[in-house]
Amino acid sequence: MRLWSDSFENSKPIPAEFAMGQPDGFAPNRNPHLAWDDVPAGTKSFALLCIDPDAPTVPETVGRDDLQIPVEQPRGDFVHWTMIDIAPDVRDIAAGSCSDGVTAQGKRNPPGPKGARQGLNDYTGWFAGDAQMGGDYSGYDGPYPPFNDLRTHRYFFRLFALDVEKLDLPARFTAADVFRAMHQHVLAEAIVHGTYSLNARLNG
Repeated sequence: MRLWSDSFENSKPIPAEFAMGQPDGFAPNRNPHLAWDDVPAGTKSFALLCIDPDAPTVPETVGRDDLQIPVEQPRGDFVHWTMIDIAPDVRDIAAGSCSDGVTAQGKRNPPGPKGARQGLNDYTGWFAGDAQMGGDYSGYDGPYPPFNDLRTHRYFFRLFALDVEKLDLPARFTAADVFRAMHQHVLAEAIVHGTYSLNARLNG
């Protein structure tokens, strides 16, 4: 199975159009275009995840003018998109069709392919307790890495072909739930990734 995007080249920078943050604040936050082919026989649905494995693990270092987050700081995953039950005849997702703009407190019913369900992304936890932004963030919300991070972040779009029509998950679910539910149901996986940074030292 093959996955690609017309919005960015594999392993190259993602344009700010498809990010949640840019140097002066919020960005357009549109989802990028994705398309796939060479689907294995027996595919009954697809699941899509977007994960940044380069998220800092020391929150106190994020967003500070007085220090730069070192490249060697231990990193963790930050989930930007979780979508399941994508119909087996779907072969592309148009740019901006699932997200177009930043929605404070999260999108209630993010658009997507007919019948697909979208889970929580990790901005749900990041904005928890924030009176203006806190809420359940579902669907796609793009890159917004710390401006003081010396590591360029990578964003992996992972598409899974599954042998079940629907995953047995409740209405409110996470990427971790998806990994558990699709265990032993994956026929194939395809990956494309882009990069993004807001650090002037890296972009200048």
